[in-house]
Amino acid sequence: MMSAAPGGRRTRGTISQAKGLGAEAVACAALERDGWTILARRLRTKAGEVDIVADRAGLLAIIEVKARPTLTEAALALSERQQARLVGACDLILAEHPDWGANGVRFDLLLVDAAGQVRRIADAFRDWG
Repeated sequence: MMSAAPGGRRTRGTISQAKGLGAEAVACAALERDGWTILARRLRTKAGEVDIVADRAGLLAIIEVKARPTLTEAALALSERQQARLVGACDLILAEHPDWGANGVRFDLLLVDAAGQVRRIADAFRDWG
């Protein structure tokens, strides 16, 4: 049985999940201030979960949120495996919502530091597949 004691795996997971949800809320607020419409949060697909799907003037953004103590640490946290998951999820999202992304699709990374500062890396990577 997994320990629920302070510092145990379950406790750390719960804390990480709460921090992730908080970072996603901060990221959504920043996106909305910049004129983006949030189409989905924590969208689950067979390829994996997408943190945020947003639209602005027909441009669809598939967004991964990374929260770390510093923006630099957050920027370095997106792995190739996660990028592949986002690409696969995007394919499924577009198949289910063919009207989304009429003016293009991009993959953005939203970074959130411990102070709640948000920085966006627009078009953080490309699907060269």
